[in-house]
Parts: sequence; C-alpha cells; structure tokens
Amino acid sequence: MENRPKTTVILATTADGKIADFQRNAARFGSDIDKNHLEKQISLVDGVIFGAGTLRAYGTTLTVRNTELLAQRKQENKPSQPINIVVSASGKIADNLRFFSQPVPHWLITTEEGTKNDTSNFEKVLTFSPEETGKINLVAAFKHLKEIGLNNLAILGGGELVASCLEENLIDEFCLTLCPYILGGKTAPTPVEGKGFLSKHSQKLELLSLEQIEQEIFLHYKVF
Repeated sequence: MENRPKTTVILATTADGKIADFQRNAARFGSDIDKNHLEKQISLVDGVIFGAGTLRAYGTTLTVRNTELLAQRKQENKPSQPINIVVSASGKIADNLRFFSQPVPHWLITTEEGTKNDTSNFEKVLTFSPEETGKINLVAAFKHLKEIGLNNLAILGGGELVASCLEENLIDEFCLTLCPYILGGKTAPTPVEGKGFLSKHSQKLELLSLEQIEQEIFLHYKVF
C-alpha cells in the first residue's frame, strides 16, 4: 500500500446483493441514515473515484455539507470537498450533467483515445493507457494519485471498476450497507462485476465491524 492510496469501497446493496435495478437506474433504496454514513466516509478521504456508468446513472456526486464534517476537514487543512475522479476509458461524458456545476474538483482518468473527446469540463485529465492495450492502467493511476498527495480514496462504484481494482489488489476495505429490499434480475449490477473469480481464488474478507441501525446493516470489511 506504500505505493498507492488506502482505498475503501463504499456501496449500498439490497439484501440480494444488487446495487441497482436491471435497467441500471440510480439506486435510491438507501435511507437518510445511509446517506449520512456515506457523507461521513467521503469527508474522511482526499478523493472519491467512480466509473462513468455510475456518474451517468446519478448525474451528480454527493458533496460534504454537514457543518461539523466541513469544520473537521478545515481543521485538518483539507479542502472542503475531496477531489472527484471519474474513470472512463472512452472519455465520453455528457457535458450537461449537473455534476459539472457542483462545487467539487472534477478530474478524469482516461485513455489516449479518450482524450480525443471533449474533456474541457474537467479541471484535470490524466491518462494511463499502454498503447498495446488501450485500457486504463489502474496500478499506474493509483500510484500517481499517491505521489501527488491523495493518501485516502473512496471507491463509489460501479461493479466493473471495483472488479478491476480487486484484480489488481488495489482495494483495502469494503463498507457495505445492506438495505431491506429485493431487486432481483440476472442482469442487475452487483458490487463486483467483471469476469468473476473461481471459488478457490475468491477474495477473502475480515469483518471489522457490524452495526444495525433501524432496518439497515452496516458492514465494514478488511481485504486480505
């Protein structure tokens, strides 16, 4: 971890393990308690990172608004909002999203091909794509983020990005909120997508804490 930020995946999931419905609409099943939990976790990090699909579904990001959390960031000499980093190999992000009017730093991680699209809404565009693959080199990207002072990252989805990070051993912890809903659907996205892992190579977790608040269960795992 010395060559990359500490990373925590923060997601709300239904009881059947879905993070959105089969049409991939924005998940709205988390309670206000879960939203406050997410805001607190975001307030603790230097940057939040999420895939383009997640941004397209929501159109916005969650900003830190709680006055106590803002005061804590100020006391620690941190900017009021963490850097918001979108990961998109294509670089095709609609320029009319409300996200771009929100008071957060907007960064993009993409490929050389992705930079051929209009990325002017982003204050910073970073490319980490070996020519032979055309894919984003997440290991190099995370190393660079660490080098420029981002020591703690929150990964907010989607499942493809989480899977890619897991494959490269780039995830340290999971904070999962288990919500009392069933969505079903074989195509509905889950916290970890990608090709998947064989059972003998499954990623093992250590439960650090478990808390029930009303109808939701907050799970905190360490990856090992």
